[in-house]
Amino acid sequence: MVETGGGRLHQRRGAAAFVAANRTLLAAAWVVGFALVFLWQSASISLRSGGGGSGGVLLGLLSGPLPPPRPAPRLRPAAYNLTDFGGVGDGRALNTGAFERAVEAIAALAERGGGQLNVPPGRWLTAPFNLTSHMTLFLAEGAEILGIPDEKYWPLMPALPSYGYGRERKGPRFGSLIHGQNLRDVVITGHNGSINGQGEVWWMKHHRRMLNNTRPPLVQLMWSKDIIVANITLRNSPFWHFHPYDCTNVTVSNVTILSPVSGAPNTDGIDPDSCQDVLIENCYISVGDDAIAVKSGWDQYGIAYGRPSSNISIRNVTARSLVSAGISIGSEMSGGVANVTVENVRIWESRRGVRIKTATGRGGYIRNISYRNITFDNVRAGIVIKVDYNEHADDGYDRNAFPDITSISFKEIHGRGVRVPVRAHGSDVIPVKDISFQDMSVGISYKKKHIFQCSYVEGRVIGSVFPKPCENLDVYNEQGQLVKRAVSLNSTELDYDI
Repeated sequence: MVETGGGRLHQRRGAAAFVAANRTLLAAAWVVGFALVFLWQSASISLRSGGGGSGGVLLGLLSGPLPPPRPAPRLRPAAYNLTDFGGVGDGRALNTGAFERAVEAIAALAERGGGQLNVPPGRWLTAPFNLTSHMTLFLAEGAEILGIPDEKYWPLMPALPSYGYGRERKGPRFGSLIHGQNLRDVVITGHNGSINGQGEVWWMKHHRRMLNNTRPPLVQLMWSKDIIVANITLRNSPFWHFHPYDCTNVTVSNVTILSPVSGAPNTDGIDPDSCQDVLIENCYISVGDDAIAVKSGWDQYGIAYGRPSSNISIRNVTARSLVSAGISIGSEMSGGVANVTVENVRIWESRRGVRIKTATGRGGYIRNISYRNITFDNVRAGIVIKVDYNEHADDGYDRNAFPDITSISFKEIHGRGVRVPVRAHGSDVIPVKDISFQDMSVGISYKKKHIFQCSYVEGRVIGSVFPKPCENLDVYNEQGQLVKRAVSLNSTELDYDI
């Protein structure tokens, strides 16, 4: 016990000696501790009031400096930064010259595998510029390429040969912000950097009919092959966001495309046009028109050009289109559309889910189209086939050019909150042939008589389909045995303008 008491006395004397010898150090520690408590309290008040204040100071003290941005992987034999060519990413300086000098340097390396242009974090204002073959455009995290809103910086280009005119106005059309023709081996990728068309001024001028030429796409590649667009964000295009035209071997993967769902007219997400061998996967698209629209030319001009869109796979996509459709084919399909697979797609808060649209005068064909595992969530019309989309380039279209629509299949179609699950209407001159529905269950939000609408449609229902299908279709059981023959009905009461 004596030893224990002595030990305690020794500890008290030692502590007193430590305090006496380190008064300055302890005073400094007390000041720092008080400052931290004060900053914490100030941060709490600031955060509750919605302000910034000293909260950022406290967070900086606690978390330390922000980690540096991820370095760009080297994907080509040579790599440059936009700043090497005089680029300034302050959102005000015009960087067109820097982009052009960089592309020129990469073009000179074509025989050695090309080059990579890294766009660092920052806001890089530019007028339109062209890419070159064997080029990778890499957008770092936090990098944003901005299209200059002033139309005087945007060049005019001839109308597309399969359209005859600019899509909105006769005569030339504005060229895209990022453009390329007759290219090979082009990659646009990054750490989810973005390309922003700043389309608000263009949309306003379009609404007020202040433009004399068709608005520009954001990214357009023409007559090119071996194209990859991946891991980036496209937003606020003046017109269509990504428009590959007459291209082969195109991959779009892990791309986000955004524009306002209203007030941003014709801001389609991805429009493969007269393209072959296309893969669109793992994308999120919410735009002011069709999220994806497969095209191949317009009326007599598309018929004469004669280049179909074919071998296209669309999978693992989430789409939203408040004014149009999640996935469309047409209406410009005069060169033909064939062998399209759409699978594992969710379409939400949209006017239409999937749509095929065409008209007399288009000619061409739509065939071998497969939809599988499609989910509709609060969609006004789930499946739409429309053959009277009477929008023409001019009055010179052939009144006897009737598109052929055949071999369309829908399997594993599900959803909820859908007003009209199916509205498939052909006509006496454009019947819809060989259409099939299998494993379909769509929760409806509007209980009217004609929920599953059909006319001039020939095909079959296989197994369980809800709601009850129209009488135009043969009914088969799951084993493929005919249960009931179709009743030929070539008109149906139309309940909705969809």
